[in-house]
Amino acid sequence: MNEILQRLCRIGIVPVLSVEDAEKALGLANALSAGGLPAAEVTFRTQAGEESIRQIAENCPQVLVGAGTILNVEQCRRALAAGARFIVSPGYNEALVAYCLEQGVPVIPGCATASDLGRAVSAGLDLVKFFPAEQAGGLPLLKALAPVFPRLGFMPTGGISIKNLSDYLGYDRVRLCGGSWMAKSELIQGERWEDITTLCRQAVGTMLNFSLQHVGLPCGSADAAAGTAQAICRLFGLDYRQGGSSDFAGPFVECCKVDMPGTNGHIAIGTPDVDRAEFHLGLEGVEFLEHTRKVDNNGRTKAIYLKQTFAGFSIHLMRK
Repeated sequence: MNEILQRLCRIGIVPVLSVEDAEKALGLANALSAGGLPAAEVTFRTQAGEESIRQIAENCPQVLVGAGTILNVEQCRRALAAGARFIVSPGYNEALVAYCLEQGVPVIPGCATASDLGRAVSAGLDLVKFFPAEQAGGLPLLKALAPVFPRLGFMPTGGISIKNLSDYLGYDRVRLCGGSWMAKSELIQGERWEDITTLCRQAVGTMLNFSLQHVGLPCGSADAAAGTAQAICRLFGLDYRQGGSSDFAGPFVECCKVDMPGTNGHIAIGTPDVDRAEFHLGLEGVEFLEHTRKVDNNGRTKAIYLKQTFAGFSIHLMRK
């Protein structure tokens, strides 16, 4: 997948912005970034859209800005000249897709039917916009269509809100979502930047959905791990499960047979998408132990340890 699209997928949510006054573009972009969403799909529906893209591209390099509601090649040229890094269209326009591919520009066309998805596959695309998501049939329709096109990732947009965000992102074929609820027109017009930042932080928290999964105890050997796990199981009526490098007492306690990071043990924090969580924690300055990364057959991270320890405990992220 294109590097820009990979970054968008790690951000996880792309605010869709309808800007009526380009002078508000910088305040808006900074509010999004402060809330943990350094991305913007600025629509071409308004006269200020093109200039807003230019202002963000020139003055807010931390924000990955793209152009939305692009209907034809001419609009695409203008958006790219203004500094757009990616192009989003509401429908599948073959001329527009072909032009973007020729120029090496990431394009995310709108698709809601099997025919459109087939065109996207034929064009060699990796990611499409499922639009209008809720109105077209929502997650049930997406789950019916997606298995037929196994190479495609999806960006549902249209009717996405804080209420259904986790449902969409919980489906592994959804790589990110687009939405406007965190930066509605009235918030932009009123320059309510703090409110926008707060809504962005809420969206990020909902998306990452951190939860405690288990605590790991350093037992030092296979016999000690088995004995410790079995003793905890007897005491609390938990199920004992034997593993390769660890034994488990229920789902809560991992008794480690071999050395792992953390003097006193480790704490496992679950999240739906480890790569996405790694990106967002990285924005806060968190560093990771690369040699501890475990990936699946698709190259997506299953688990990784943080460099920082807490009271002698290490922390690792793991996919729920």
